[in-house]
Amino acid sequence: MTTTPTLPVLDPLAAFADVGSEQMHVSIAGGAPEVFGTVTSELHRLRDWLKERGVKSVAMEATGVYWLPLYGVLEAAGFQVVMVNGKYTRNLPGRKTDMKDCQWGATLHAHGLLHGGFVPPAQIRRLQDYLRLRGDHLQSAAASVQHQQKALERMNVKLHDVISSLVGASGQKVIEAILAGEREPERLLALCDVQIQKKKADRVKEALRGTWAEEHLFALRQAVEDWQHFQRQIGACDRQIEAVLRQINGPDQPGDSSRPAAIGAVKRPGVNAPQIEGLHGLLVQLCGGKDLTRIYSLTLKCGVPRSQPDDHQNHVSNDAHQCASFGCR
Repeated sequence: MTTTPTLPVLDPLAAFADVGSEQMHVSIAGGAPEVFGTVTSELHRLRDWLKERGVKSVAMEATGVYWLPLYGVLEAAGFQVVMVNGKYTRNLPGRKTDMKDCQWGATLHAHGLLHGGFVPPAQIRRLQDYLRLRGDHLQSAAASVQHQQKALERMNVKLHDVISSLVGASGQKVIEAILAGEREPERLLALCDVQIQKKKADRVKEALRGTWAEEHLFALRQAVEDWQHFQRQIGACDRQIEAVLRQINGPDQPGDSSRPAAIGAVKRPGVNAPQIEGLHGLLVQLCGGKDLTRIYSLTLKCGVPRSQPDDHQNHVSNDAHQCASFGCR
């Protein structure tokens, strides 16, 4: 008679947390789950509960943003936190409660069947948060430009058809003059760049003959104010990004050979790149002296790299994780 081999338990104290917006269900090695809330005091109680039971490793699914507060608390407490893809913890049919989900996940973790995904270190996560917020502001600013264009179009002002950008120097000067009450095409043309006056004078003057409806002028003013607001917000984000970059890199050391300067021409940053003095040098320093902005997807117009490429032992275990950390796949 043949016997079915049993699956070895690699960690009898492995825990799994099923994270939700209001509750967290935690099981140790498939045992009876414990239910915790999601407020900060409950996260601390969960941490202490795991410590009292000798748990060293905790796995959880990366569900929305709900996992981030718990991850931070457990990381700071010294736990090994394993973030897993939900497809690796799919339950058996008929077992769809949060209680049973966390028991199933804990069982898999105890047997060593869950593989963790890449999570950047804390300082890089801070940098990512600022960059994501900055990206949201960029999208909102772009929407306000579209609103400016729509308001002009409703007044049959075709300025956006004859100049390259409404938010460039010429475009903003003309729009500010329009909002101040100027309607004469010749005077509005005089506010444009010299090259525009030389090459597009007639087209610009014709484009600036509009109907000037009060309601659309009001919409134009609000769109301009929105764009200016988001430019200030983007600038504030740039200052925070610079502070984090300098904090990660540490103080400059004269003659420090471990931070070589970049060689060759520096790529021109894109129009939406962070306005940070010496940004290219900060990125080269962040990447251990390697100029990764030469990679197309990592040019300065994309912001900054998402992680440090030379920290393989602690944070980046293989090429796939490296690509994921830079958003290259």
